[in-house]
Amino acid sequence: MTVVAIVLAIILAACVLAAVLLWFRLQEAQRATVAAKISTDGDLAEARAKAKEILLEAKDEALRIKTSAENDIRERRSDLQRMERRVQQKEENIDRKLDGLERREQSISVREEEVEQLRSNAELLVTERRRELEQVSGMTRAEARDVLLAAVEAEVREDANQLVRRVEAEAKETADERAQKIITTAIQRWASDQVSESSVSVVPLPSEEMKGRIIGREGRNIRALEMATGVDLIIDDTPEAVLLSGFDPVRREVARLALGKLVVDGRIHPARIEEMVEKARNEVDTIIREEGERAAFEANVTGLNPDLIKSLGRLHFRYSMGQNVLKHSVEVAHLCGMMASELNADVNVARRAGLLHDIGKGVSHEVEGPHALIGADIAKRLGQSSKVVHAIAAHHFDEEPQTVEAVLVQAGDAISATRSGARRDTLEMYVKRLEALENIANSFDGVEKSYAIQAGREVRIVVRPDSVDDVAAHRMARDIVQKIEEMLEYPGQIKVMIIRETRVVDYAK
Repeated sequence: MTVVAIVLAIILAACVLAAVLLWFRLQEAQRATVAAKISTDGDLAEARAKAKEILLEAKDEALRIKTSAENDIRERRSDLQRMERRVQQKEENIDRKLDGLERREQSISVREEEVEQLRSNAELLVTERRRELEQVSGMTRAEARDVLLAAVEAEVREDANQLVRRVEAEAKETADERAQKIITTAIQRWASDQVSESSVSVVPLPSEEMKGRIIGREGRNIRALEMATGVDLIIDDTPEAVLLSGFDPVRREVARLALGKLVVDGRIHPARIEEMVEKARNEVDTIIREEGERAAFEANVTGLNPDLIKSLGRLHFRYSMGQNVLKHSVEVAHLCGMMASELNADVNVARRAGLLHDIGKGVSHEVEGPHALIGADIAKRLGQSSKVVHAIAAHHFDEEPQTVEAVLVQAGDAISATRSGARRDTLEMYVKRLEALENIANSFDGVEKSYAIQAGREVRIVVRPDSVDDVAAHRMARDIVQKIEEMLEYPGQIKVMIIRETRVVDYAK
């Protein structure tokens, strides 16, 4: 719709509105006239005058409305003309921009064609130069790339090995001497007994006749004892002895004490068995509390929660490869405290974490998971600090050690477990460990002989000098160490020594 049409529509609407208003005024005047006719003659003149007055007012009102509508129409017409001019300007601008875009697109298309032509020429040139280079060198592109990569790899490996040797030498100059001094001092200051305890529970009997009384009529006594204690009684041909079998060392100790009391008392029946088992259980609880307090006092660790002392005391009945776990914990606490004092670390945290690092072993048969994480959860629940909890959790690398005290607990645990006489080891396991070390070393190319010495703490490998150079020897040592760490489980550390010797022999004739 154009501007003129809009203006005409507005004028027509104003005229219609004025006509309607005039018609209403006329109707009102006619009604007044009719009313005047009905009234008296005196009122008729007055009514006519009034009608004329109303008619005049209606005309004036219609004229005023018409004038107002014409003014509004003029204003709207001006606004519409301004808007129309603005729209025309915008259309002109858009047309100019579209023309510019079209010209730019044409220019870009021309440039793209030129670039594509240049790219094609460059590819042809590269192909020709590559063909010429292959003809000159006598190698294909893949062969040349392999040769270049091999040369770069050899150079990088040599640089890396030299850097590794230099860093290791610098670290050893300062670290080895200080670490050896600290560990040696801690070991010299602590002296402990060798393994002498036995983890087998045996109850001696005064006579063979006592075995029948323990079994009871139709086995009721032995069943009652096994149900009350939770352990198995083994009555065999062993003279004057009964063996107790069970995974829980505390229950096994309760059964041993109860059975000893029953043998001394002589009255063996189900009711008496329950009474003696309860007394033995109370005695074991007392021993657990006393042993926990004694260990805390001996390790100079104070302020432990009573439940934590009880968990610690349960380790008195626990053995690891013949080593008493509670004595091992006290030993680790002393070692950690000594090493922490040498390094100016937190002695209290190190000693406390060393004492509590194996408390998870006391409940590991009841709760699933590694004993380090179980012990850390117990220590956290019973109010130990975050440093102590972290050191307990990290002493077997179930968590990465983040503090000096955590590393010291790892070192103290390894020292206590691997010192001479600390643990028992069977000959078969010993031989298998040595054979496994030698087999790993012999699996590498260039190895002539290998020897596992010092109870599996060191491996000496003799290599063929014509097959392994100095750089390869360093690389082989690191590869062997990595393979040992991946395939074997061992306490402490294993030293890998590569021996490369060249002998030249000649004879004067």
